[in-house]
Amino acid sequence: MTNPAAEAQAPPLSRNRRYAILWSGQFLSELGNEINFIAFPLLILAMSGSALEAGLASSVVAAGHMLANLPAGVIADRWDRRRTLLICQGGRALAMASVAVALWLGAYSFPHILAVALIDGLLGSAFEPAEQAALPQVVPESQLSRAVAANTARPFIATLLGPALAGFLFAMEMAVPFGIDSLMLALSFTALVFLRLPTRPEPAAPMRSAGEDLVAGLRWVLGQRVIRTTLLWMLASNLVFSALMITVLAASHEDQVGAGVIGLSMACMGAGGLLGAALADRLHSALPAPVVIVGFSWITAALTALMALVPAGLPLGLLLGCAAFFAPLANTTVLTYQITITPDGLRGRLTGIVGLCSGGAAALGPLLGGTLMTAGGDGAGGILACAAALTVVATATTLSPTLRRFPVARSRH
Repeated sequence: MTNPAAEAQAPPLSRNRRYAILWSGQFLSELGNEINFIAFPLLILAMSGSALEAGLASSVVAAGHMLANLPAGVIADRWDRRRTLLICQGGRALAMASVAVALWLGAYSFPHILAVALIDGLLGSAFEPAEQAALPQVVPESQLSRAVAANTARPFIATLLGPALAGFLFAMEMAVPFGIDSLMLALSFTALVFLRLPTRPEPAAPMRSAGEDLVAGLRWVLGQRVIRTTLLWMLASNLVFSALMITVLAASHEDQVGAGVIGLSMACMGAGGLLGAALADRLHSALPAPVVIVGFSWITAALTALMALVPAGLPLGLLLGCAAFFAPLANTTVLTYQITITPDGLRGRLTGIVGLCSGGAAALGPLLGGTLMTAGGDGAGGILACAAALTVVATATTLSPTLRRFPVARSRH
């Protein structure tokens, strides 16, 4: 149960040192992911010129993220979360440092790059469930939605900064982006050394095997009707939105839009997401949850339909920015409920399952986008196909009694 005295004595989120450490640690992790997403292919293409090798390295990182999600959730629930965070950041820092050192010594090796990419994907994915599960340990329940809203800003900031920073640093010297990434992760490791998390209660039942814990977590999450329904809703929405991104890029390419304008369009999406994250907590408090979830679905579908009617380039980017503005509000509403309703001993596995769903959507979305482009025949046709798919999602959302009557979260400890 919530402790009113502890809630009253809790510092504001802006002065919560433990939350700041968690937030910055995950931000540096996400920023490193964005830098590596660009730096690894640039390095491989510069050294071997092989697009196949570059694609393989990106696939290895994605595979590492996918493979780690469910086991990482079990680890976050079974073992010390602070120690897990330290191992993840320390391991990634050493792995990235090994790439920088190898390049400075002129000892480039593609198998070495693949190994580091896999380590980075595995440890980066393992960090998130531990960080997310630790959030209610450092933030009182009355501030939880504000913390979740602030967390939704991280990916947008990382997306705005990471690719440009990677290109700039790589132009200076091939080893520099990996050295900088290693340094950021080392700083995060140092801050986590000073993090103190409250002691978690000992489990009442005897410790089960990791496999049994994984099955128990899946059974609990899928047995919760509201969580199960929101997972399906998030999976469908993210799948189509990931497809839309590829479709928009393909449409811009068809219309011979310059790379600089395309980059500016993507920056509009990041700016919209950042603005939405800044207002997400206020809007979350002001609007009923069903209005947020159903409204987000229909607004996204309508904005996507408009994208088929405007010229490629900046107008498309502005509409993407409008859609991205509402995403943090929807995520804050859903994630706050999921975190609040889930017992502490299951929060890591919940985050792992959510990460698996979002990772699957990110992996399959581009393939769906390519298929829609082929079926649509041109960029406008592909975007209209995405709009139609989002309309189906919005209709299903409206017809769902669970989402239409989305409940108020009540904590479970």
